[in-house]
Amino acid sequence: MPSNKKLFGLFLIPALALLGGCNAVLLSPSGDIALQQRNLIYISTALMLLVIVPVIFLTLLFAWRYRKSNNRSDYDPEWHHSTQLELVIWAVPLLIIIVLGAITWISTHKLDPYRPLDRVDAQRAIPDGTKPLVVEVVALDWKWLFIYPEQGIAMVNEMAAPVDRPIQFKITASSVMNSFFIPAMAGQIYAMPGMQTQLHAIINKPGEFDGLSANYSGAGFSGMRFKFHGLNDGDFDQWVKKVKSSSQSLDRDTYLQLEKPSERNPVQHYAKVAPELYQAILNRCVEANKMCMHDMMAIDAGGGLGMPGTVNIASLDNATRARLGLDDQPVRSYVGAMCSPGNPLGLPLPATEPGTRPI
Repeated sequence: MPSNKKLFGLFLIPALALLGGCNAVLLSPSGDIALQQRNLIYISTALMLLVIVPVIFLTLLFAWRYRKSNNRSDYDPEWHHSTQLELVIWAVPLLIIIVLGAITWISTHKLDPYRPLDRVDAQRAIPDGTKPLVVEVVALDWKWLFIYPEQGIAMVNEMAAPVDRPIQFKITASSVMNSFFIPAMAGQIYAMPGMQTQLHAIINKPGEFDGLSANYSGAGFSGMRFKFHGLNDGDFDQWVKKVKSSSQSLDRDTYLQLEKPSERNPVQHYAKVAPELYQAILNRCVEANKMCMHDMMAIDAGGGLGMPGTVNIASLDNATRARLGLDDQPVRSYVGAMCSPGNPLGLPLPATEPGTRPI
């Protein structure tokens, strides 16, 4: 019969084979921001090991040298102080903390996700006049929507960008908090409803990379993944043409259907996008009869409307209530549109009048 050690060795071989197929993407990134973040991990780990390794070594050494059976070790019960030892114990950790603090201060500002990039990689600066590729990201339940305002296209659970071109992500969510994360390119950034976060990043290598939500958001969280394609300029242009050849358009009604919770959605392409759709999503006023958050804030900034505004209320129409599953819920009223004290009934006003919009 084989011994237990041999059996353990037999089980260990397939485990090692499985580990050999792992891809530690955080330690082998393909974007400059992720690379700098990886280097911070290496530097911080090395600095902390300057304390950890000697402590572990000395712990084992003292345990061996001063074991009970070792009668040759020195015994000095009156010893209580060593200036040299105190200097080492306090000076080394203090220096490490100072260095870590300096690195943290510099990297916090240099790698601020809101800060536009100033380099392609460690050897190349961003050429003058280079415009970033703007991508508007919406975290839905449970899928990702990407809108390209410059190209006028959108897609679900897939996105692409040219290699070595800066990307400016504008990120929001439709309902609950999520976290936008492409490990090969940059760190995670939260997506929150009614708020916009930003991320400036770049991909330096062509390839297909995984993107995901890094914040638990409900039943379909585990399938909330997408593919990010790093392409050269020619391939990116072809990819845009492919999306534009789709027969689907993303208008407001289509978005409201897309917004409904669903799991493991297939990739969808939209050749056209309704104007200002992302701003409507961000301001939570995709429905035609809802007031936008920026209009509410404009009213508040102007001191409110007082009594004239109380007549300017509305409620969701029956179709919208049915879509949101509110048929059996009480009807709630809210401010329906923006008007001014000089127009308390909310009558249509000329488009040129400041502080107004069509009702």
